[in-house]
Amino acid sequence: MNISNERKLAARATRLGNGADSKAFDELAELVWSTSPLVRRLGASALGKLAGVGPEGSAVRVLLPLLSDLHPQVRQYSAKALGAFGVAAKDALPDLRDLYRNPNEKEYVKRSVEAAGKTIREAMRVEARQAVHHCRRCNVRVEAAEYARSQKAFQRVFCDHCFDEVFLDRRNFETKVELQKTIRAKDGTLVQSDGERRICEILTSEKIVYRYDERFRILNGYAIRPDFYLPEFNVYIEFWGMDTADYKIGMLKKQKLYQQQGKKLISLYPKDKTQMSDVLLAKLEKLK
Repeated sequence: MNISNERKLAARATRLGNGADSKAFDELAELVWSTSPLVRRLGASALGKLAGVGPEGSAVRVLLPLLSDLHPQVRQYSAKALGAFGVAAKDALPDLRDLYRNPNEKEYVKRSVEAAGKTIREAMRVEARQAVHHCRRCNVRVEAAEYARSQKAFQRVFCDHCFDEVFLDRRNFETKVELQKTIRAKDGTLVQSDGERRICEILTSEKIVYRYDERFRILNGYAIRPDFYLPEFNVYIEFWGMDTADYKIGMLKKQKLYQQQGKKLISLYPKDKTQMSDVLLAKLEKLK
């Protein structure tokens, strides 16, 4: 598959997932069998976003074979997506267990598999009324499907009404962030600063897989967007590019969150730009 077509299909899978429309199911079911691992991964992720709105049983049946995909990130995102379906994905538990026990499996895949398994089992307990969860905003009791859906998206518990409000707020914020991405790295990634562009190009030249500003992560109850995440090393990279008082306060708070959660963080600053490659690779080597 040529790069241009791959990017079009990848963008299409992302749009379908963000739309969370049940009518997208048939097209996504085709995309997950693309020859491109990127398209398969994004298609699996998009299927997970149909939880609560799409044909859950059919989506689970499509996702299950992807747990055996040759590409580790496809396996990882398929596991994440299955977790969003909660009780509907209970048949995936044996496959998830086998994947987790595989000594050759990537550690970052195992982390996603473990999280998905926990969510599915907890949703089953909720359904059986062995456990009760309440929405963290309005405190109403949530059903099993609500629990699984909100855990997948936010790692926090919301009823469907509050989920939609929080999801809308997040989407509006993400739209603002996307509009600030005007600088293009050599691999086509759009970033917000020259420092981030240099980081992209260093990682690409070193053949290090990265995710740029991809999604929120929950640390100690706070939702944050890492500048970069390196899944093969479970390492985060932040480029602290501003010098205002408010920015520095936010920077220190974010650094403290990483530290409290035991996350491996590489901090880079404007002063590092002239020797960015040496600084980045040296810090990464220490964290491996």
